[in-house]
Amino acid sequence: MNPLSVPQPLPLTGVRVADLSRVLAGPYATMLLADMGAEVIKVEQPGRGDDTRAWGPPWAGGEAAYFLSVNRNKRSLAVDLKDPDGRAAVQELCAGADVVVQNFRPGVIDRLGLGYADVSARNPAVVYCSVSGFGPEHEPAGRPGFDIVVQAESGLMGTTGPAEGPASKVGVALTDVLTGLNAAVGILGALMRARTTGRGEEISASLINSTLSGLVNLTQQALVTGAEPARVGNAHTTIVPYQAFPTADADLVIAAGNDALYLRMCEALERPDLAADPRYATNPGRVEHRGELVGEISATLRSRSADHWAERLLAAGVPVGRVRGVLDALRTADARGDDVLRAVDHPTAGLLEQVRAGFRLENTPPPLTAPPLLGQHSREILTELGLAADLIDAMVERGAVQQHPKGNP
Repeated sequence: MNPLSVPQPLPLTGVRVADLSRVLAGPYATMLLADMGAEVIKVEQPGRGDDTRAWGPPWAGGEAAYFLSVNRNKRSLAVDLKDPDGRAAVQELCAGADVVVQNFRPGVIDRLGLGYADVSARNPAVVYCSVSGFGPEHEPAGRPGFDIVVQAESGLMGTTGPAEGPASKVGVALTDVLTGLNAAVGILGALMRARTTGRGEEISASLINSTLSGLVNLTQQALVTGAEPARVGNAHTTIVPYQAFPTADADLVIAAGNDALYLRMCEALERPDLAADPRYATNPGRVEHRGELVGEISATLRSRSADHWAERLLAAGVPVGRVRGVLDALRTADARGDDVLRAVDHPTAGLLEQVRAGFRLENTPPPLTAPPLLGQHSREILTELGLAADLIDAMVERGAVQQHPKGNP
């Protein structure tokens, strides 16, 4: 048997993550860690849980679709951190964790005895990640920030939207997603070092810094020119043609990112005149004469259907794609072999489709357990932490712990 064909342990098998975060950036990061095999224990407030549990409709089996999107492969511990026994239990959890992720307002986590100083004093190897809107050094201190605020403050909104229209936010909370990715990368790097040195460290990941770094060429363009990048709608500031075009029946995106692709596009569109025109011979020339060239391409594309042009352009090796809705995009990707969807049996929603992470690990298929119900694993986790059954019963009785009836008794 080829040893490469034998399923291998997931890379984070044996890593325990105490997830004290909520909403999107932190939970997205911990979900990625869980997808790589980490044991993630999600700490939630009894009675309400993660904020996103209430962010519906839509719902599936009483669970908000938003919450379901970023919390698979986790266990839920619903415990009141203001309760002395509840707080002590989570302190114990963090003392035995390899990773702690939190996004409390500055000062709150320290008052609970769960800040980096307290956790690392008991657990020197801990990798401790704090997620925030504006970072620990940003003024004013402790400034709150949701995605739309950071999209505005970062310049992302200012560069998005039609040239003659208002600035527009991106359709998904992209600042949170970027921050979750940055947090996961930072955690993985720190974990590697902790494994060899026995020393962990504190990591900060903020929405503002993640978005500023995520603007890549636009931030560099602004620094080089000293001017604000212009909004160009569905086009590109420095590449032409690289945008959406109307056809006879649907919009089509063409991305001719270099001169060779431009010539192939001209051939596929049966426009040798555009290939021969010296104004369009190089990308700088095409950018300079953007209006004229885009008008010519648009006129040609309007004459036939999107499917017709997509077939011709793909045959010519030109990057091209239809502008799709989200559901259409998911079904199309899955039908074409991308294996983007996985189904899991959820205790209240039934068979639930989930979107896989953007990476694939060869020979190590990721686990898939349903996003947890609030407090589904509370008794189980507290027992693992060494709490006596009568103490757990008392905590449940006074509301310091919530155990979901569909979880382990």
